[in-house]
Amino acid sequence: MHLIVGLAGIVFIAVMLWDAFETIVLPRRVARHVRVVVLVRLAWFLWRAMFGRMQRGGRRETYLSYFGPLSTLLLLTVWAGGMIVGFAMLQWGLGSQVSAPEAHPGFGTDAYISGTTFFTLGLGDVVPRSAGARVALVIEGGVGFSFLALVISYLPIIYQGFSRREARISMLDAWAGSPPTAGELLRRAGSNTVLLDRFLSEWEQWSAELLESHISYPALAFFRSQHDNESWLSALTAVLDTCALTIGALDGAPRRVAELTFAMARHSVVDISNVLNCPPEPPHRDRLPDTHRGTLLAMLRGAGCPLRDDAPAAARVDELRRMYEPYVNALSRRLLMPLPDWVGVQGARDNWQKSRWR
Repeated sequence: MHLIVGLAGIVFIAVMLWDAFETIVLPRRVARHVRVVVLVRLAWFLWRAMFGRMQRGGRRETYLSYFGPLSTLLLLTVWAGGMIVGFAMLQWGLGSQVSAPEAHPGFGTDAYISGTTFFTLGLGDVVPRSAGARVALVIEGGVGFSFLALVISYLPIIYQGFSRREARISMLDAWAGSPPTAGELLRRAGSNTVLLDRFLSEWEQWSAELLESHISYPALAFFRSQHDNESWLSALTAVLDTCALTIGALDGAPRRVAELTFAMARHSVVDISNVLNCPPEPPHRDRLPDTHRGTLLAMLRGAGCPLRDDAPAAARVDELRRMYEPYVNALSRRLLMPLPDWVGVQGARDNWQKSRWR
């Protein structure tokens, strides 16, 4: 029995170490689904069930925003706790060869010395009595020290990725409104194709950075933006909408740059859906019905945008929409992040125009 528990402890330790390595160190997506990180998805379903039914607004967003940081701490706790239990099982499998204040050391004593060794406390009230127990404790001390070093480096990487992502989203506020919409972005750009070219080039780079960071660290997808009417998903969707309209119906526009940005943005949304195990779902409602389409075209013509309003242009825009809308729709439902419309609310103020005093 002791041998079986000891071997099971070694397997448990290996599983925890390998999962932590794949999540923190390995800079690529892991295909297999049996992982400790799956606990984050299960925890999100419970969290969403508790707070997702609340009325949409500031309070719901506040509660949902807690999940990203808490899920990261949960994952670190599970890894650390799993390795402590694994080393305790190994010590018990070796026969609990330790000197302790209690007369008959058991699994509780093994768990205690495992925890103090893993966190490098070195209290000294329980000490090993055999060569095997000493070797196990030395190995655990090295593993614990290395794990703590990984944690210290992991958290800054997560928050650096979050900060880079949010900086560009905050800039989108003045470009495309709050929440961002393709219609408002093109209206503000007007006939200035140089401005639109620069915008699309910058957001191609942002989409590439989003893809890299959210594949390497999927927990970032659950980190919500500072403002309730903004999110990385709504920003990415607005960029895709803008590219679709630019490619399909805007004359004289930087079409090639729009095609490159569209390709990068669509690549991001598809791969992030894959990482989060979020299969595409067709939208239940059309974000651009005929009534809104007419309003959008009239607004853009009034701003000086050279639009084509023929059947081939409409068909091309719809074809491009079908390439990404099932994915952003599925992510929106999974993460409870609403998608933007194509036309913003007339007269609505941007976030930079508001304050808590006005």
